[in-house]
Amino acid sequence: MNNSFKLLSITLLALSLFACGSSTETKKHNFSLQTNAKNNVITLGETLNLSIKNPKNETITAVSYKINDKQVSESFATNDLKLGVQTLTATISYDDTTADVSTKITVLNNTKPKIYTYKIVNTYPHDITSYTQGLEFYNGELYESTGQYRESKLRKVDYKTAEVLKNINLQSQYFGEGLTVLNDKIYQLTWRENTGFVYDVNSFEKLSSFTYGKSNEGWGLCNDGTRIFKSDGTENIWLLNPETLAEEETIQVYREKGKVVGLNELEWVNGKIYSNLYQFNGVAIINPKNGAMEAVIDFSPLHKLVTQHQGLDVLNGIAYNPDTNTLFVTGKRWDKLFEVEIIEQ
Repeated sequence: MNNSFKLLSITLLALSLFACGSSTETKKHNFSLQTNAKNNVITLGETLNLSIKNPKNETITAVSYKINDKQVSESFATNDLKLGVQTLTATISYDDTTADVSTKITVLNNTKPKIYTYKIVNTYPHDITSYTQGLEFYNGELYESTGQYRESKLRKVDYKTAEVLKNINLQSQYFGEGLTVLNDKIYQLTWRENTGFVYDVNSFEKLSSFTYGKSNEGWGLCNDGTRIFKSDGTENIWLLNPETLAEEETIQVYREKGKVVGLNELEWVNGKIYSNLYQFNGVAIINPKNGAMEAVIDFSPLHKLVTQHQGLDVLNGIAYNPDTNTLFVTGKRWDKLFEVEIIEQ
């Protein structure tokens, strides 16, 4: 067999195999998934109706619908949906084949956030040089994380006197962010360095580090005793696996008008997530089940009660003390730590 014949045989075989494989290609279709929601925006609790647009009048034998991989009917109430942008998918059976089509829908909250106020119970001193990023009580002790390059640190503080009981400084390339304490371990974020640190709560020995997943930055942390929640400055709160610290799920924080961005320092308080709002002297109260911003605490008057100076910044730092059932708040380079009771108006 000469070389030309061999080349021809190989070419014909390849063409034959390609032709056989092409029979499994997905059949082209013009289906699309439609909803009754105007501009694909719906309010929590409203009924969502789904349908298939079929311009070629294909013979459809079955359709199944999912929202975020959960099976739903073609008409259902949205009471139990998470807020934010969700993915709707329809699987269509026709002509002995199937096709998947999808669309996005935005779910808004169905009530306006309540406005809460507060009562000052006690005022304590706070280190005016601390650019506070994270604040949390653990076994009656207060832990604090601070930011700024070449200034970032992790501290254990006597909250009544501001005495520093333990301190470690972060390396100059790291900008410290939020912290949380779970099972005798301190978890501390950095801002844009895609790195978090894990320490022993008693010795402050650094045990390990971890990197972020899809979130680009580290802002705030809290935990519910089992799960760890992480903010990144957007409307997203990420749920981290407490063992691997991988980002496994997200909550999108929304109100009745749209998404709530700038979520910063976090605190878990009696089943809710409290979040500082970046560049605002207020705290959002968030439902962790669906992401609804249910209320806002207006702390803006506190800004005038601290020493006014050139480096003074906004409120940041929330710590709930279960022993006193009170909230402790401070700010970036504030010289006071306020113990407050929340008042529902």
